[in-house]
Amino acid sequence: MSVRRTPPPFDPELGAILAALGAEAREPVTSDNLAALQERDASARPRPTAEELRADGRFEVAELSVPGPPDGPDVTLVSARPAGLAGPLPLLYYMHGGAMVMGNAWSVLPRILREWALPLELAVVSVEYRLAPRARYPQPLEDCYAGLVWAAAHAAELDIDADRIVIGGKSAGGGLAAALALLARDRGGPEALGQLLLCPMLDDRGATFSGRQMTGIGVWDLTSNATAWKALLGERYGAADLPPYAAPARATDLAGLPPAYVEVGSADMFRDEDVAYANAIWQAGGQAELHVWPGAYHGFDGLAPRAALSLDARDARTRWLRRLLAQSGRRDPAAG
Repeated sequence: MSVRRTPPPFDPELGAILAALGAEAREPVTSDNLAALQERDASARPRPTAEELRADGRFEVAELSVPGPPDGPDVTLVSARPAGLAGPLPLLYYMHGGAMVMGNAWSVLPRILREWALPLELAVVSVEYRLAPRARYPQPLEDCYAGLVWAAAHAAELDIDADRIVIGGKSAGGGLAAALALLARDRGGPEALGQLLLCPMLDDRGATFSGRQMTGIGVWDLTSNATAWKALLGERYGAADLPPYAAPARATDLAGLPPAYVEVGSADMFRDEDVAYANAIWQAGGQAELHVWPGAYHGFDGLAPRAALSLDARDARTRWLRRLLAQSGRRDPAAG
């Protein structure tokens, strides 16, 4: 007997905003339209310049070219921090979203600087990793790892605290952040203070209940997800021996990882893989804070930034970051 997969309802406010966006926002990504969508994303996605990010002197911003992975090109890092703050500051090392095939390091910074860097007195480094399918696994992850190693080794130059580095990202960037935590643990690389995993893209297998439950619904479903994973993995897509650094949901050992913040919506196809990942961290004796926002679809706060649920989600992330920094011995700027 087949199981009925009735999807959970959208939050009314989020649902109305999604409906108003029209069919183009819900166009599935396929092998046939991927190149065209990448071209459209590259031309249409806001890409602020360093001068624009400085926001009339509120932030110090620099674009850095640092050594990349062995046999790879240099990696571009966008470094930003509130102007005039004496360091060393904690660092949020951030990977942008875009399903591994789209996005850039610059477009995510205005919100991050406004919502976290200023109130929490954080430095931020955003990574311009190579995109699939031109770059297959492990190249994007190795870009992120090379940048992290460089940042930790040049903490004095960046005026950051190498013992207070939080790695984070959203969607594909959240998956990269999870993979980076695993890779740094296993290579003996920089030890992160925490990992901020926002609706992370973790599982290449497309076998979860929520993945099938949300087929054809919302802004990201199995068709788009399979296209993105195939672009990243190429001939290794679906391989039984795929390493956990390629798809962190494959990991069987989640011990020894930094504390995690895991967030997803109940109407997001990533719901079950993200909940399972948080549960696996707990089962391994680790620490994770899990939020499943009712009626939220993938990327809801980006599409509906003023919705009540989006505001609640941003507040919860900020509270977690604030607690994490306070527990590490850093003064809370809100306390005066």
